[in-house]
Order: sequence, then C-alpha cells, then structure tokens
Amino acid sequence: MTRSTHDQPVRVAALYRFAQLDGFEALRAPLAAFCCGRGIKGTLLLAHEGINGTVAGSEADIAALIEHLESIEGLAGLEVKYSSAAEMPFHRMKVRLKREIVTMGVEDIDPAASAGTYVAAADWNALISDADTVVIDTRNAYEVSIGTFKGAVDPATSSFREFPAWVEKHRAELEGRKVAMFCTGGIRCEKATAYVKSLGFEEVFHLKGGILKYLEEVPAEESLWQGECFVFDERVSVSHGLTEGEAELCRACRHPLIAEDLLSPRYAAGISCPHCFDARSDEDRARYAERQRQVELAQVRGDGPHIGG
Repeated sequence: MTRSTHDQPVRVAALYRFAQLDGFEALRAPLAAFCCGRGIKGTLLLAHEGINGTVAGSEADIAALIEHLESIEGLAGLEVKYSSAAEMPFHRMKVRLKREIVTMGVEDIDPAASAGTYVAAADWNALISDADTVVIDTRNAYEVSIGTFKGAVDPATSSFREFPAWVEKHRAELEGRKVAMFCTGGIRCEKATAYVKSLGFEEVFHLKGGILKYLEEVPAEESLWQGECFVFDERVSVSHGLTEGEAELCRACRHPLIAEDLLSPRYAAGISCPHCFDARSDEDRARYAERQRQVELAQVRGDGPHIGG
C-alpha cells in the first residue's frame, strides 16, 4: 500500500445508486480512464440497475469523481459514505460490468421503486429496541463474526444469494412484526427490503447509509453496535467514528480475525487461521507459506506492496 502523509490523507468513498442505467456498458472505459488518470484506486460495479463500489484517493480527486458521477444521467443522488485511511487501501482500479450491482439472483426486484422505509442513524436505536421489531443482519457470516447490532439475527449466509431462501424458511417468524434490516453501506439491505416487501410484508425498514453512517454519527456511549464493522479493503474493519479497527485478515481464506483468533495455535500469518485450518491441506499451507515468504522478502527489499499480501 502507498503510505499517505499527514497533510494528504487517503479519502475513501463507499457509494451506490439504484437507477435504470441504460447503456451502462459504455461507461466502463471512460470511468476507468477518469479514475486511473487521477490515481484513484478501488472497484466500481456497473449494471442495468445502477452503480456500486468503494474507491480511494486524495480528497480533491474523490470529490472530482463524485461530481463526475453525479453528472451522469440517472446517477444524481448517489448514496456516499466517506471515511479515511492511513494508507491507500486498494492495489489497483477496476471498473466491472455486472448483471447486478449487488447479487441476490431474484428477478424483477426494483429497489429504486420499492425499497423499505429509510431509518436515519439517529432513529435506529429506538426502532431496534422495540420488542415488536425483528432486526436482521443481511451481511454474510464472516462479516457478522467481528461485529453486529445488539440482538440482531444472523442468517449465517455465505453469500447474498442465500438470503431469499433464508427469508422463505423463516417467513412465519417475521409475520406480524416490524422487519428492520441493515448492512455495511446500505445497498444490500435496500435490495433485501425490496425483496421482503415483494412477499407482502408492509412494515419493512432499513438503516439509511448502513453501519458506516451509524458509526459515523452515533456516539459510542449511545451505540448499540457491538464489535467492529468489516470493510472490503486493506483496512479490514472500522469502529466508531470510522476509525480503523483492530481486525486483521487471514491471507489464506480472507476471513477477518479478532485478537482471540490471532492467539490460536492454528493461526500462522499468511498461512492459516482457525476458520480455514481444517478446510486446507498440508499442500495448501506449504503453498501459502511460500507466498508469505515472498511477501516478507518484498517488504525487506522495500519493493512496495506484494499483491499476494
């Protein structure tokens, strides 16, 4: 990663917008050129249903990108969450074309027209503290493992594609109750609420701006959040005030690790952790060990970030 200076911190923007984006394929090359020409790194996903992604760069360059995106027909009104990083948290810039900007695999779901009711971060505590509310974490199990809201239900999914099946299985438990959902930045739960509403549920809510907005705006002493929030970049996690968290990443399986995991005899930096030890062979670990050796050699030589790391 490229270390920033105190005077030039890295600005991170998590953004999305559900919109009918006809001709989205034509946006790919110009967007990639715009970002690469300004040293912006990260990932942007484009699909018929809109845009999603997280990018990082200087404050001025990120501001220029957001202004540029807002000028594109259909993308005005982007949902954007800003945070900062001590170092550039991405290795490269990618602009990808997708069938969905967040993959659920259900046809004819239009979050732009039928998402649940937004709940501001300041009002979230009251909603999820209501005994008539069932609170659902729509993220995947590895994300939930390092932090979630007090009393939230964990569907224990390994991908968002599994969420509709989980809802169908637990439908009877949701009937007659308020359903409040949340995710990292707001996009996943926005689509989840649209799906749940399509099943006939009426009192469906989601946290506007997601966990990131809540951690930014709600003081730690008033917070119902427990743990840290996983983010999809080299920071691994953030905490209250969107400060960088303490979690680390297993480079063998990409699972976030808390302090307890790092003390496990099954943890070896870059090679294994308690979450993947039984799922990997000795041959796998030997391969990871060689990769870790190359990472460490690159660090000693001062070659900059090794992609394997």
